[in-house]
Amino acid sequence: MPSAPKYRRVMLKLSGEALMGSLGFGIDTATVDRIAAEVKTVAADTQVCLVIGGGNIFRGLAGAAKGIERATADYMGMLATVMNALAMQAALERQGLECRVQSAIPMSTVCEPYIRRRAMRHLELGRVVIFAAGTGNPFFTTDTAAALRAAEMGCDALLKGTQVDGVYSADPKKDPSAVRYDTLTYRDVLARDLKVMDAAAVSLARDNQIPILVFSIHTPGALAAVLRGDGRATVVAE
Repeated sequence: MPSAPKYRRVMLKLSGEALMGSLGFGIDTATVDRIAAEVKTVAADTQVCLVIGGGNIFRGLAGAAKGIERATADYMGMLATVMNALAMQAALERQGLECRVQSAIPMSTVCEPYIRRRAMRHLELGRVVIFAAGTGNPFFTTDTAAALRAAEMGCDALLKGTQVDGVYSADPKKDPSAVRYDTLTYRDVLARDLKVMDAAAVSLARDNQIPILVFSIHTPGALAAVLRGDGRATVVAE
């Protein structure tokens, strides 16, 4: 009999690139459906909320580098996260899960505005909640938005679903000598400038004592295993 999950409520942070699959741009429906199926395996026992980046559609920093004013580019990136959130909502609903998208930038025609108490009620009713449009402010990443919403929702853990199975000293796909870490402190991550999440997100998680678990979102069953405490992941905590 599988063991019970360690966490009652979690935030799952995905990059926009995680939705691309083998495509070079945009949303791969099969990949989104597979991730939604992973969420379904844990949703009966754990309250799940998500933040998804927008880099598969538009990345603010890249837009700024091409001459778009930075704040405008960041708003464009926020709109990309709403598109990803709606795609994930549709996939979760195909799995039979109830889901709500809440946007930090109000757009009532397509989704709910972000209202903290309403979001918490959705979670209590067993619905998955996807927080879109980052923090609603330019110059902040979706990593920071994930840490902020995790703190606001009282999440027990922040799960970062990545392309690899944890945190390494360098990109393991480019550097075969890269060292993998099983555990790290928040201070380690900040001092070594490890590419887990940006410094603001790590600091927010540290200040609110929310552990960060970094794992591969592309490994079947990894999400459920990490929530049970026996999956392959790097744990960032005090």
